[in-house]
Amino acid sequence: MKKGSTKDGPVIIKKYANRRLYNTETSSYITLEHLAAMTREGRDFKVIDAKSEDDITHNVLTQIIMEEEQRGQTMLPVSFLRQLIALYGDSMQAMVPGYLEASMDSFRRNQEEFKSAVEGAFANTPFAEITKRNMAMFEAAASAFNKGGDMPGAPSAGGAAPASAPAAAKDEEIAALRAELTRLQDKVEKLGK
Repeated sequence: MKKGSTKDGPVIIKKYANRRLYNTETSSYITLEHLAAMTREGRDFKVIDAKSEDDITHNVLTQIIMEEEQRGQTMLPVSFLRQLIALYGDSMQAMVPGYLEASMDSFRRNQEEFKSAVEGAFANTPFAEITKRNMAMFEAAASAFNKGGDMPGAPSAGGAAPASAPAAAKDEEIAALRAELTRLQDKVEKLGK
């Protein structure tokens, strides 16, 4: 979240007893959906209880996750939730937050590297537009953290080459693109595991 923080630190959000959230930066009341959008934008914020001035950011972020899960945006598999609950009170509990944070950082880096590799592999080719659409579908799937099964929107080898390209060059290009797609599909499957 560092990329969106201001020079003066995080945006302060005050939560009042009536459950209303007040953004001190914009001097306006906001909702949990606003905080979710700020999080997606990389904005750094801190939620404090207006009366006690306790930092309740963790609780509010957990509440946002719960609401997203209730809306059908399930990202946390039941088996994961059970394992997480089982770790409360366990001797390994103190290590879990650091492990989860490192895992998500690694996931984000892999996602960005994959996106860069795909965009670079298909730049200035007849498949550039198809690749853009497939990347959009991949990003949607990755954001849903779909762990099981095939990743929706995996790139396909279909498409048309320009009519002006000689047949041999066209066949070579298609073969190279198919090989690259196979390699990228393997990466996607590994990311999904």
